[in-house]
Order: sequence, then structure tokens, then C-alpha cells
Amino acid sequence: MLRRPILTVTTFVATMADMRTRAGRWTHDTAAVPDGMVVFLIGMSITKLWRPDRWWPTFVAMLPMLIKQRRRPELGVLGTRVLIGGSGPVLVQYWRDAESLYRYASAADAEHRSAWARFNRAARAAPDAVGVWHETFPVAATESIYVDMPVEGLAAAVGSVPVSGRTNRARDRLSSG
Repeated sequence: MLRRPILTVTTFVATMADMRTRAGRWTHDTAAVPDGMVVFLIGMSITKLWRPDRWWPTFVAMLPMLIKQRRRPELGVLGTRVLIGGSGPVLVQYWRDAESLYRYASAADAEHRSAWARFNRAARAAPDAVGVWHETFPVAATESIYVDMPVEGLAAAVGSVPVSGRTNRARDRLSSG
């Protein structure tokens, strides 16, 4: 079976182009934030670094899910950021709504179900080698500012606009959305 590489020259160039600094002060486009949007945090905690046989499968299981989510916007993922936390990687995801998130997580044919089943089997075999966690936050209002940096976070998920007179202060940005 011929597999396509995950990182090609084209995707590398596109990724680097996305990392260009955007000058000035800007914020996310509050008009583009859908009603019912949720922020979903998911991470893993590597408690036994010397047991990659236990944590590596959990680590790499997320990649196919992220690729599918990026290729299929109808699933409801607006954007994803990968962060490195104190005990392992953390994903910050912006979902259109909680129902989209729940639908994806419980779909019998989605990668998530099989990955979760594999994790549970592995966790029973070595219960203290790796842990997973998630938190879901319904979004009632949003506020952001970005200064002289690449597009990140919520602005990458929903779009960005320049900071103007009516959005100059954090209080004004929060109340405008």
C-alpha cells in the first residue's frame, strides 16, 4: 500500500507562509464566531517517560484524527493548536458546537472510537504510564488581541480583523461580540 507523506514540500511551504508575521494590532472576527462554539482541550500526561512502548501509541493516535478533521470541515472543527504542556502535548480545538464534537467522538466509524478502545486496553496493561484528559468549554463571549505575530488561535479558526476604534480596548472587544 502506497502511503502519502504527511509533510510534503507543498504543505511545508504553505505552513511556513502561514507563519509570516502580520504587522499591527488585530483581533479575531467576532461576527464569524458561531453561536454555540466550544473550546475543547485534550491532552496526554506522560508519567513514565522511559516507557515509550506505552505512551507512544497514544501520542501518534491523534495524528490521523487531526488530518481527517482538517480535510473535512463539515465535522465541525474550526481550528486546532498544539501546545506542549508540563507533562505532555495539549491540543486546543475550536468546535462549531458541542453537538459536532459529541457526534465526532461517538461516531462508530471514526478514528476516535478505535483509538479510545486501544488506549483503554493499553491503560489496563500499564495503568500509570500515560494518562489522557479533556475539558470542554461552551463559549458565551470572546475577546482576543494579536500584535505583530502570525495568525494564531481563535483568529486562525474564524478569521481576523484589524483593531479599530470600537475594538481598541479588551472590554470593548468582549462586549462587541
